[in-house]
Amino acid sequence: MSTLPSVDPPVVEWSRRADLISLTKARLSALVVVTTAAGYVLSPTGDFLSWGLVHTIFGTTLTAFGAAVFNQLMEMEPDAKMHRTADRPLPGHRFPPAAAFVLGWLLAAIGLMHLGVRVNAEASALAVLTLVTYLFIYTPMKQRSTLNTLVGALSGAIPPVIGWVGAAGPHGLQPGILRWELFVQPQALFLFGLLFLWQLPHFLAINWMYREEYIRGGFIMWSNDDSTGAKTARLALSWTLPMLGLCIWPPLAGFTNVWFVIPSLAATLYLLRLCLVFRRTTQRVDARRLFFATLIYLPVMLIALLATAR
Repeated sequence: MSTLPSVDPPVVEWSRRADLISLTKARLSALVVVTTAAGYVLSPTGDFLSWGLVHTIFGTTLTAFGAAVFNQLMEMEPDAKMHRTADRPLPGHRFPPAAAFVLGWLLAAIGLMHLGVRVNAEASALAVLTLVTYLFIYTPMKQRSTLNTLVGALSGAIPPVIGWVGAAGPHGLQPGILRWELFVQPQALFLFGLLFLWQLPHFLAINWMYREEYIRGGFIMWSNDDSTGAKTARLALSWTLPMLGLCIWPPLAGFTNVWFVIPSLAATLYLLRLCLVFRRTTQRVDARRLFFATLIYLPVMLIALLATAR
């Protein structure tokens, strides 16, 4: 008697799990969790062991998951043209677009409502701003203008500020009235500036490493017309130099002690050194070193910030 070939359930289960991780960009969303938590804990009213932190991270992460799903829905065609993204669940035809649309709406809606109900209106408003900027400005702009990287950096700089305002908790004012002063406090502005500037050398390194891929996908990036790498390296250096100011801002503003300068300055100078090496060689291997250094730089800055906070 012949038997039908069987499918190993654990393999199928793992494949579906891996597709969900890819569709929601769960690994990338870890950055959202870390920066949101840092913003929350940095606040004088933020308690590391509190349900407020859990609710803030939960709502922000679900919103980020929803944004990632919609982003991939909007970029199915370009993703199919690039080797590094062609095997994603949507261009790979392993996840129905209609199901992804419903999933994206559910994740984003639950995340935004959770922030509004369990955290505060300010956190929810910032999450809405992030979602709108990321999906309706940054994503379509990637195929129209090189300025998309700046817009993407603006969107990516908001999560730590969500954590900061989330730590302020709810308020008893009339619903709909936002406490605008929370958005412009020195700590919130520093966190926004740190994430904004950090993303630029980070993404410029990625641009150069995958220059041909972005061109194939139809994305308009800074590195597209830079056959030598000189322009990309120069931009990376130009956006890293202002990060030196981040090393002295916190102690001057009074929300860390002077010891913050030592690790932050050492990390920034190391990043500058790698930018200079990349500018001199314009080799992919040096862009790769810069990329990995940026991955280390952000945790170093956040740990130094929290360790020396007043």
